[in-house]
Amino acid sequence: MASPRLRGTAVLLTLSLGVITVGCSDAFGTSDSSDTAGSDSSAQAASGDGSAAPAVWDSSEVHSFSVTYDEDEYDAMIQTYIDTEEKEWISATVTIDGVTYENVGLKLKGNSSLRGLSTDEDAELSSTNPETLPWVINLDEFVDGQSHEGAEEFVVRSNSSETALNEAVALELLAAAGLADEEAIAARFSANGSEEVLRLVIENPNTDWMERELGDGMLYKAEAGGDYSYRGDDPESYADVFDQEGGTDDLTPLIDFLEFINESSDEEFAADLDEHLDVDAFATYLAYQDLVSNTDDIDGPGNNSYLYYDPETGLMTVVNWDLNLAFGGSIGGGGGFRGGPGGGGQVPEGFEEGEMPEGMPTDLPDDAEMPEGGFPGGGEGGRGGFGNSNILSERFLENDEFQAMYDEAYESLQAELFDSGRAEETLAEWTQTLTDQASDLVDSDTITSESEALAAAFPS
Repeated sequence: MASPRLRGTAVLLTLSLGVITVGCSDAFGTSDSSDTAGSDSSAQAASGDGSAAPAVWDSSEVHSFSVTYDEDEYDAMIQTYIDTEEKEWISATVTIDGVTYENVGLKLKGNSSLRGLSTDEDAELSSTNPETLPWVINLDEFVDGQSHEGAEEFVVRSNSSETALNEAVALELLAAAGLADEEAIAARFSANGSEEVLRLVIENPNTDWMERELGDGMLYKAEAGGDYSYRGDDPESYADVFDQEGGTDDLTPLIDFLEFINESSDEEFAADLDEHLDVDAFATYLAYQDLVSNTDDIDGPGNNSYLYYDPETGLMTVVNWDLNLAFGGSIGGGGGFRGGPGGGGQVPEGFEEGEMPEGMPTDLPDDAEMPEGGFPGGGEGGRGGFGNSNILSERFLENDEFQAMYDEAYESLQAELFDSGRAEETLAEWTQTLTDQASDLVDSDTITSESEALAAAFPS
């Protein structure tokens, strides 16, 4: 039987290139911005038992976010990033659904999504269009405890389509798969009096998110320039590789985990991995990423993932991050460029060996190559995909027992998420919300066409 990864190679998504935008509008009931709010005490109690997310994450509404800031501070922040790639916080006033917060932290977000940022107004990614840039908004960066309906951090996402339906739907399906997910909402977004644009806004995983979704443990974020290699027992060796985002500061569980997955023999890996990793969740994670054709996951060019350590079980869980390339995203091919386990990173139909497909991102790591006979990350047991390989996913899928777990998870998720009609229903709900509430920002014909393209990309 063909590998599920290879069955996904026909998936193509031809969403038009662009960036979603959002802003504030009186038509949506925005109150006067002079209604300044202080600390919001309505935060949800974090229990790790699936308690409800803060009320602001209501995806049935198109919300509004407006940010204002000092232009000189903004210009200095942009120049610092261009010169050093360091992302600095500046203070901003932020209005969310009519409620205004002062002294809010605002900084750039992303890596490849910021590649090419320029002060040139004619540049494709120009600082003169702040409403199109990716941002992190942190209400309590400078004011402890400040939150909006219990939510403190918001990520204004980059996307390659005008609607961002691919990431919005993928995030809801992630939750349906039983995996930790970030809430997402469509929003009108404006910056310093700019025009309103439609943007997707999602949660930024932090301690509150971790405790609600996963429990009272430790959360580590993999950095884009890093990998899952073992670098010894000195925590300083991991400073540029992982950031701790939740729980008591302690890299020991992370270091111990990396040592095992890198230094264990094949026999030890097979016998003892379930004492270090939630293997069922990881099989589901890998299967899910391939079903939604996400080429930018744990072994993609951005090293996108979190690791959660549960002190009660002693297990790590791989946590999803970044689905703006789901269902093909900006590369127009999605799963078509992934090699299935044992598939050798096969070349998609219509492409020659060594050929870089049109639309492929050019901001790959310096060491990413296009080898003869296949695509990076392929080979026996490899996941394929452009960019980095990942020692954990490679070793996991080289093992027949773990490969079988992946296959079973893939078939189960295919049935539960797609054959059942769940994906189509989720897409229809998001499409209707945008059509009813945001067609002044994105033409209704564009919303319809992107929705239809996404539906055509669903695996069958």
